Amino acid sequence: MGFYSKYVLPGLIDLAMSNKDTTRLRAETVPQARGRVLEIGIGSGLNLRLYSPEVEHVYGLDPSAELQQMAAKKTSSARVPVTFPQQSAEDRLPIDDSSIDTVVMTWTLCSIQNPRAALEQVKRVLKTDGRLIVVEHGRSPDGKVTAWQDQLTPMWKRVAGGCHLNREIDTLLERAGFKVVNLKTFYLPGPRPMTYTYQGIAQPA
Repeated sequence: MGFYSKYVLPGLIDLAMSNKDTTRLRAETVPQARGRVLEIGIGSGLNLRLYSPEVEHVYGLDPSAELQQMAAKKTSSARVPVTFPQQSAEDRLPIDDSSIDTVVMTWTLCSIQNPRAALEQVKRVLKTDGRLIVVEHGRSPDGKVTAWQDQLTPMWKRVAGGCHLNREIDTLLERAGFKVVNLKTFYLPGPRPMTYTYQGIAQPA
């Protein structure tokens, strides 16, 4: 891991994910979680304070040890106990089949190297009546914006921790065996190639 990835990128991610628009979407979305929760891409722990008393335990996964350390510092003020598995989202999770009530993914699927493998693990651990809560940025339906997303993504991945601007989030979910039951799409303020947003809920099909 280089100097940029270890010492610069975690702080940039924390700052970028703390703006007023992402904070508003987190506040709308994360309190819907219930029971035993798996958060894929917990990052610096920005969601921890938003979990309701109906959450029993959070398993927080992130490939960045530096971001996990930042999240761990927030556990003292969190309402629920938090465990941090040290592994990739694509690898088999140390969690029993059909044992998780809610999976939370906020601005995460864009940067997972193999999103299909990660979503298959999510489906394995999620209860049949469980829910996957997502807030993600991704591929726009606007051809002009999409052209920019495709052009910028190779460079963007290098500076933004593997983040893809052009992943079609609902299609990724459906191909992994989920049914999208509630979905809103919109642009957040800012450059359109970076801000087309998917907000919704999916369940195992």
